[in-house]
Amino acid sequence: MRPFYLFTLKGVRVLSIFHAILLGLIQGLTEFLPISSSGHLVAFQQILAIPGASLAVDVALHLGTLVAVFVFYWHDILGMVKEFFLWIGELLGIRKPKYKSNNGYRTMMIMIIIATIPTALIGLIFNDIFEKAFSSIKVVGFTLLITGTFLWISNRIRRGRKQAKDISVLDAITVGLIQGMAITPGISRSGSTIFGGMLRGFSMELATKFSFLLSIPAILGAALLEGKKVLEQGQLFTDGLPMFIGFVVAAVSGFFAIKFLVSLINKRKLHYFSYYCWGVGILIVIYSLVIH
Repeated sequence: MRPFYLFTLKGVRVLSIFHAILLGLIQGLTEFLPISSSGHLVAFQQILAIPGASLAVDVALHLGTLVAVFVFYWHDILGMVKEFFLWIGELLGIRKPKYKSNNGYRTMMIMIIIATIPTALIGLIFNDIFEKAFSSIKVVGFTLLITGTFLWISNRIRRGRKQAKDISVLDAITVGLIQGMAITPGISRSGSTIFGGMLRGFSMELATKFSFLLSIPAILGAALLEGKKVLEQGQLFTDGLPMFIGFVVAAVSGFFAIKFLVSLINKRKLHYFSYYCWGVGILIVIYSLVIH
């Protein structure tokens, strides 16, 4: 029986409006709330028999969450872009290095680049292992338990005092390595990187901001790599409307998810999500043992 959220266009299976909205909400909310977007997508697809989105729609969903980060942190991003070009100008000798910034944007920008390197290496080296994890709902259950533990510990770590200008290379590498773990479905990218920042003595505000800004190169890089495949497969013509709807829903829900999470973190209530991850993780493990 054909799922009610799909329809066929000239023999090609296309996502419906309902399906696009559903995936957009799941992606937007779970990408930034520390509960693992990939883990929830795997669980929804296997438990509710929801088929995975096409590559084109998947790219659109991730670009939607990227827009959410840009809108929420536009001031910080503009500051880092300005510092990037000043830095490049100084390296090339176009501009004399007499300009000295003390706002931390240059340090933040450089450390985000450094932190992205170990994440990319982990993804390239262990890609096949991570791909297999996406087919196992039991893995998602256990990794959600790990995410919950990260969040619980993060909320109890003594508040750090490091600001953006204080981030070291070791700090960046540590957070980048921890972000690499989040390629595993069920390990929250935002939750694990906030945890990593707190371990390195970041202030709560800096740990949160660094986590979200660090998502930009990861999301953008993946979108660029997959975008070529989308064009080659011609999916823009069959999935155009679902792509647009999913993009908008992911962007809007992602923005409010960031705003909500920042509010809870400022109130030291990050542990609320640990209870959620533990509960869902246990239920998924039980389901995998009983049903499978």
